[in-house]
Amino acid sequence: MSSLGEVIAQFHREGWALGKSLFSTEEALAIRDHLMEVRKGPCLGDDTTWDPNATDPLRQFPRIIHPHLWDSVCRDFMIDPRLKPYLAQMMDDEPVAVQTMVYFKPPGARGQALHQDQFYLRVQPATCVAAWMALDVCDEANGGMMVVPGTQNDPILCPIPADTEASFTTITVPLRPDAEIITPRMQPGDVLFFNGALVHGSGPNTTSDRWRRALIGHYAPKSTQSMVKWYADATDFDGNELHFSGIDGDNQCGVFEEGGAIRMTEQTFAGPLEKH
Repeated sequence: MSSLGEVIAQFHREGWALGKSLFSTEEALAIRDHLMEVRKGPCLGDDTTWDPNATDPLRQFPRIIHPHLWDSVCRDFMIDPRLKPYLAQMMDDEPVAVQTMVYFKPPGARGQALHQDQFYLRVQPATCVAAWMALDVCDEANGGMMVVPGTQNDPILCPIPADTEASFTTITVPLRPDAEIITPRMQPGDVLFFNGALVHGSGPNTTSDRWRRALIGHYAPKSTQSMVKWYADATDFDGNELHFSGIDGDNQCGVFEEGGAIRMTEQTFAGPLEKH
């Protein structure tokens, strides 16, 4: 298991860090099996229409948005006390949970293009932090999570079109020429923490027989003043309900200029209004 100090130091240095064996393998596999039972039919919060006969694997197994609103297993993960000390030190504040998601990535499924969570959540004045728990062995071959260290220091970047042959989302973000993309190898029960501004995403599952499933929580500091309205209803780690000021988002984003400087601009896009 990773020490708390090591994880926090890497998070502040690189914008991401891996909490190894934060949950046991047995716990992660039990959650995985539970979610596969849930996924046998349509669910409240389905990202797309569930269709077991579709040719697209992600229509057969669509991701689920906000499952904690109706599933006790996801809610228990969202406010599990093992996550709190990590999140509290990453935020230097008391963390509150604002979102959960479940990703099913069967063999042959597309990934998700590089993006920043803060683009969607717009937590102000700080940022959100994600806790991404692996429910399978995750690596590059089956579309494990990719992170770009150091990008947590960048502002929200203006989106550009994504390759929809490889990504189920239609937008991505530009990278500096010297950007390094890392795919940490994860075991079931490992938790990947990352800053809301960190550029991250995943590639397709190119295997023929391996899944890549994950359960994710997104968190905000309790001192948050506002965020996009889809996430404004929050829960603290004692189970108390909270509500933040909900906004529609804004069009402020950054574009790279020659030499690597970032210039802030206004750009019209629907991204922040969509559920992520």
